[in-house]
Amino acid sequence: MKIAFTIALIAGVGLAGTNLHANDAAEIVRAAWDQLRGLTSYAEATMTIHRPSWQRSMSMRSWTRGQNDSLVRVTAPRKDAGNATLMMDRNMWSYSPKVNRVIKVPSSMMNQSWMGSDISNRDISRADDIVERYEHRLVERNAQDGLDVYRIESIPKEDAAVVWGKEVLTIRSDYVVLNHDFYDQDGERVKTLRTLEITEMGGRTIAKSQRMEKVDKPDEWTQIEITRMQFDVELSDNLFTLSNLRNPRD
Repeated sequence: MKIAFTIALIAGVGLAGTNLHANDAAEIVRAAWDQLRGLTSYAEATMTIHRPSWQRSMSMRSWTRGQNDSLVRVTAPRKDAGNATLMMDRNMWSYSPKVNRVIKVPSSMMNQSWMGSDISNRDISRADDIVERYEHRLVERNAQDGLDVYRIESIPKEDAAVVWGKEVLTIRSDYVVLNHDFYDQDGERVKTLRTLEITEMGGRTIAKSQRMEKVDKPDEWTQIEITRMQFDVELSDNLFTLSNLRNPRD
């Protein structure tokens, strides 16, 4: 649901004649995450889950602070309203009003589905794992609509506890992520987060609509469309707390 970056890199396909440095691919990735989060952010969005025989949508609100704190709360439909997910200091908790329980999400479940969608718990938390736990290199640079487009290959560091064998990001020079591909340990592409619409919102250029698609199930996808976005907003100190997760005051 959020993404952003800075530019330049190491030599690779299509980079002949450029004056880029080895650490610049990592700078692009970090700048992309920073752009879509800001120091703080507030967003309203709709998530649509599509299956061959049915489709359902839900509305939600989300807040972020820094790189590690986020809160997502479902507001509609009524049967899902109140479900919430809190990410704080790299730990995740979920709350279900139906059972009135706060449950800590173990690290082993971070890549499992969030609310039955094709978005994982890690995706919805907008965690910056790819920034800190991967090595990055620019493998291609092209031009599109008057902007440079960078293709960056991200490989997990040796000690990184991550599920993916690699991730590949396609990023415009205005820091919009066009595609985010996820590959398994055998190098096979598993799913892609694809940007469908780009717009100005909250004073920045952002991916307004994105769709997560699985390679082996092309008829199944989850689409998130941002309807409102604000950056660098003032947030209460109590927002990212377990107390607020259960008893919302946001």
